[in-house]
Amino acid sequence: MKQSTIDRIRRFTDEREWHKFHTPSNLAKSISIEANELLECFQWSDDGYDVEHVKEELADVLVYCRNMLDELELDEDEIINAKMDKNEAKYPIEKAKGKADKYNKL
Repeated sequence: MKQSTIDRIRRFTDEREWHKFHTPSNLAKSISIEANELLECFQWSDDGYDVEHVKEELADVLVYCRNMLDELELDEDEIINAKMDKNEAKYPIEKAKGKADKYNKL
């Protein structure tokens, strides 16, 4: 995420004094709620969805994720790369390529 976008999200929250509501628990709930609203875009069709609505719901998920990162003082690159290291170990190319199986079924 670009720094200017991060700054805009932070400014939005600061100007409204919403930090008091941004507990990890509240943010986790909000991420889940917004992710379910994103899923609702595909409820009755895998291809008959409204791209603009998908973009709005995905943006909501990302904003709440950014707020969670800030609240917990986490670096998104650091945590994503740590998780990718684990994923690469659990899903080696030679076993996982072209398969949707969970790691314990490879």
